[in-house]
Amino acid sequence: MKELENKVSSIMSFPVDTVHPDQPLVDIKHIYEKTAFHHHIPVVKDGKLVGMVSLVDFMRAVHLAGLDDQEPVYQQGKVSGIMSLQPISIEHTSSIRECIGLFSDGTFHALPVTNQGNLCGIVSTTDILRFVLKHA
Repeated sequence: MKELENKVSSIMSFPVDTVHPDQPLVDIKHIYEKTAFHHHIPVVKDGKLVGMVSLVDFMRAVHLAGLDDQEPVYQQGKVSGIMSLQPISIEHTSSIRECIGLFSDGTFHALPVTNQGNLCGIVSTTDILRFVLKHA
């Protein structure tokens, strides 16, 4: 399928909700409370991608908390304490085929899309499936 050579930037989602490492966990909670969200939130500092937080990471950190924003874990916990460091990302000029190759091992389900380290979007396995269905 020749369309697999299209740039990954053609199917990525943007703009993307992001957080800073110093933000409290309540800010992540508010992102996840939205009706439409990615299960992965890029962590950005000075425009550069420095980490990722998955819904699983967040749930592990707050599993004993209720929904009240004033719960101590939401106010005292920081993004830096739950984020994955040095996330795998893909350059915006990479092909969709390259993206599928990264997803194929099943380790992750979303990739931040960067332009020389600066976050410009995110692509998920759902984006890939939509692409394939459109072009099959």
